[in-house]
Amino acid sequence: MPPDTPAPVARGVDRPVNAQARALLLCGVVAGPLFLLLIVGQAMSRDGFDARRHPLSMLSLGEYGWIQTANFLVCGLLILASVVGLRRTLEPKTPGRAWGTWLLGAYGASLIWAGVFPTDPADGYPLGTPGGLPAQVSWHGLLHNLAPLGMGLALSVACLVFARRFARDGQRGWVLYSVLAPAAYLVLGFAAFPAQDYRLMLAGGGIIWTWAAALCLKLLTERPRP
Repeated sequence: MPPDTPAPVARGVDRPVNAQARALLLCGVVAGPLFLLLIVGQAMSRDGFDARRHPLSMLSLGEYGWIQTANFLVCGLLILASVVGLRRTLEPKTPGRAWGTWLLGAYGASLIWAGVFPTDPADGYPLGTPGGLPAQVSWHGLLHNLAPLGMGLALSVACLVFARRFARDGQRGWVLYSVLAPAAYLVLGFAAFPAQDYRLMLAGGGIIWTWAAALCLKLLTERPRP
């Protein structure tokens, strides 16, 4: 090969994916779609819940609030399991292995945090709650409010960290996906407030949550690097 010819790019995962790592990565494949589907299903069926004016966290309130609480906790644990799988699959000191997996771990921990510390009733939900915002936010409501911030920030930065990995491998489609996913999440999230429509925030969340699932699926199905 002439000296000025670039070496071919080696694609694929860094290590062979054994059965245990595959099971852990599969947890990440399931987590994002499961989280989104359960939210949409509850939003469509819960009496008094209006996805336009009620944030998704309020699904953890009321008679059937345990479903969304379990959704937060189970999906958070699935994400943490997938992080272990990612760290067993990616070679140390490669893009995404260190900071990327820790950021995804913060995303999973934020889901669990949201399940442990519920938000406050507000704006007529659950049924019987006075309209408007609560006069005083509870201590667990204040703690809950940290979860969306931590989740969104950690997952957005993780997308950009893995974009660097995909750029190294020449995977332009994945670079674009990893850049556009957090951009869409942030644009839709901020647009939800002036539009007074939390469905925009849910749409942005769906895009970035499924990115994390797609990442695990990608690494689960790739061949090891030569």
